[in-house]
Amino acid sequence: MGHEIVGRVIAIDEQHAGRDHAGLPLGVGDIVTWSIFASDANCQLSRQGMPQKGDNLFKYGHALLTEEDAFHGGLAEYCILRPYTVILKVPEGIPIPVAAPINCAIATVAGALRMARDIQGKRVLITGMGLLGVACAAMCKDAGACQVIAADVSDRRLSQAMLFGADAVVYLSRGERIPPATVDIAFDMSGSPQAMEMGLETLSYGGTAIWVGAVFGDRKLAMDAESIVRRLLTIRGLHNYNYEDIQYALDFMTRNTLKYPFSSVVEKEFPLSQAQQAFEYAISHKPLRVGIRIGE
Repeated sequence: MGHEIVGRVIAIDEQHAGRDHAGLPLGVGDIVTWSIFASDANCQLSRQGMPQKGDNLFKYGHALLTEEDAFHGGLAEYCILRPYTVILKVPEGIPIPVAAPINCAIATVAGALRMARDIQGKRVLITGMGLLGVACAAMCKDAGACQVIAADVSDRRLSQAMLFGADAVVYLSRGERIPPATVDIAFDMSGSPQAMEMGLETLSYGGTAIWVGAVFGDRKLAMDAESIVRRLLTIRGLHNYNYEDIQYALDFMTRNTLKYPFSSVVEKEFPLSQAQQAFEYAISHKPLRVGIRIGE
């Protein structure tokens, strides 16, 4: 467990090139982030830009811990990185709690923007204002969106969205809705069937829906195929991200650490010895993130 991780290099294998994915020198003591996955970089899916689905896939913080195979999750003092893991040095100006989500939430949103293609001048709807949603608002504004609309059932999350660049908010709990055919791109970060259906309705001609949040089973969506065809809509799904996306995520955070309140994302920190209390706090308070600080 624990897959949104940032760490300090304590040793480098002699076979490693000594440079990060961007070509920067890498040494003991450097703060680094790394891809949530490692897979064969030379397999067909990796060459097609989908290394997160590549051969021999391994995911940090997801695999079973055994006596023979450990040290690969964030809830530990040490993590051993495997071959084909993308490693990136974190600039000194990015605090550790801000850097931690780069290798999952922020990189995933970077992938969503890549799939949406050109954001410049576009009207954007984002449903689901967890960390994926608020990060998407900030990254869409950074990419030049002319209007970012945030929709959620939580008033508190919508208030946070405004701080991360949302121009308007839609209080779904109050029955508010977005008029049909008024946005160019609809991102869903919630996984809610109702939210995805609403997103399709809001798209104008040639619009694109990017679905990210639907990672658990739910009811089938009610979609009007004729309407999708006649309005020339595109629907794209994204799970995790590729090598390009984590680099974009780090670059974005380097530029925007102070512009948006990412320092508030980790609302409370616990030492590793209180990991159980951290989970209980997350369940009861529903913060964007809870941090586990290791050793420092």
